[in-house]
This record gives sequence, C-alpha cells and structure tokens, in this order.
Amino acid sequence: MKKTISGGVAHKMPPDLKKVLIADKAALRLWEDITPLSRNEWICWVEFVKTKATRKDHIRRVVSELKEGMRRPCCWLGCTHRKDKPLNPTQKFILGKKSKK
Repeated sequence: MKKTISGGVAHKMPPDLKKVLIADKAALRLWEDITPLSRNEWICWVEFVKTKATRKDHIRRVVSELKEGMRRPCCWLGCTHRKDKPLNPTQKFILGKKSKK
C-alpha cells in the first residue's frame, strides 16, 4: 500500500484526504495521474471550506469526481495561494466580496 501521495504546488496533502485516497486504489491511481497543478486545485478546494461537514463532502466528491473523469474541481475560482502567478480579476472580485462580509 502506497504511503506517499503526491501533493500540489502550493498545498501539501491533508491527512484526511490522504486517508481516503489510500483506501481507494482506483482513486489513488487517478490522483497520481493528474498534474501537480490539478492536485493543488483539489487540495485547495477541500481546504477552502468553512465547515467540517462541507469538507467531508468535498473529500467524498474528490474521489467520485476523479472516477467520473474530472481532473479539476468544477465551478471553482481556483487556488488563490499560488505564488507563481497573480490573482485573476475574477478571483480578486470574489475575494473582495468575501472580505467585506
């Protein structure tokens, strides 16, 4: 059983997501097949949430959506933690709205 799982470019593999991927060989194989940037998007999508319930749901969806052929989360503004590129205008707008709440 593989203990080391690839992370993203700005995010390390969170333990709860790692545990679920290790338990599902098909999902793990798909995870290792996507690019580091794609893995980073999934990890950020899991970590970006506010509640434990949403986080659990996102982790479940990582597995199911990888198996459906998705390589990145759908309808996601993208990771805002990457240092290799500036935020795009949409990210700035959405983050600006969140900070005003």
